[in-house]
Amino acid sequence: MTPVGPGRFEARIERAWWVYRGPHGGYVGAIVMRAMVEALADQDRPPRSFTIHYLRPPNEGKVEIATTVEREGRAMTNVSARLLQDGQVMAVALGAFSRGRPSLDYAEVAMPDVPGADTLDEAGIEGAPPHIVLFEHRPLIGPAPFSGGDAALTGGWLRLREPEVADAAAIIVYSDAWMPAVFSRVQDRVGVPTVDLSVHFRVPVPLEDASPDDHYLVVFRTPVAGDGFLVEDGEIWSPAGVLVAQARQLALIVPVS
Repeated sequence: MTPVGPGRFEARIERAWWVYRGPHGGYVGAIVMRAMVEALADQDRPPRSFTIHYLRPPNEGKVEIATTVEREGRAMTNVSARLLQDGQVMAVALGAFSRGRPSLDYAEVAMPDVPGADTLDEAGIEGAPPHIVLFEHRPLIGPAPFSGGDAALTGGWLRLREPEVADAAAIIVYSDAWMPAVFSRVQDRVGVPTVDLSVHFRVPVPLEDASPDDHYLVVFRTPVAGDGFLVEDGEIWSPAGVLVAQARQLALIVPVS
């Protein structure tokens, strides 16, 4: 990420992150998030919400990210960003960054009771795109992909293959780095290109006790699909059982020949 002017940055889309017809959506989102964080330059206001709409897939090569601080209040700052390539808008994003504040504190969700990452072997994911080699996967939740299972549910332990403390950009990558949950329910292959992705950070990241070697437990569900679209909901849990983020994406359902 290279600054090139007020609120403007240059980055490069690398071929290693290719899915099929373009780069991994979480990777594109991570680039935009990094630009937002750099533009904000305020560690006391961690990201709380991030939403990105994918207009068209970027090509390999240079991109520019143009950010705007839309509002800066006493506790919260709202930032918008556009990812551009060759004069075309590839993605548009909004982010909310805020200090913590006193409030009620409860949780009606719990981390699944599963074996730890260190007790499982790494496993590949059938039908995965090329970028999958950049991650370690330890599947343990839901039916096998393309098994025609009775639920669109999937998950397991995940981390980048190159160890890195999970900051906001990494969490955005993790929110889109597992196989789609619908794969567990179908037998015929389908494509699910993302239309939009939202990530809600439940705690500031990186976590105080985060280690580059940490795996994060991800769980994804798609209980409803129809009319050519699906919505996938995800949870990202720390090794200690902290709900780090919740994610939701709208995706197309397209046949794969």
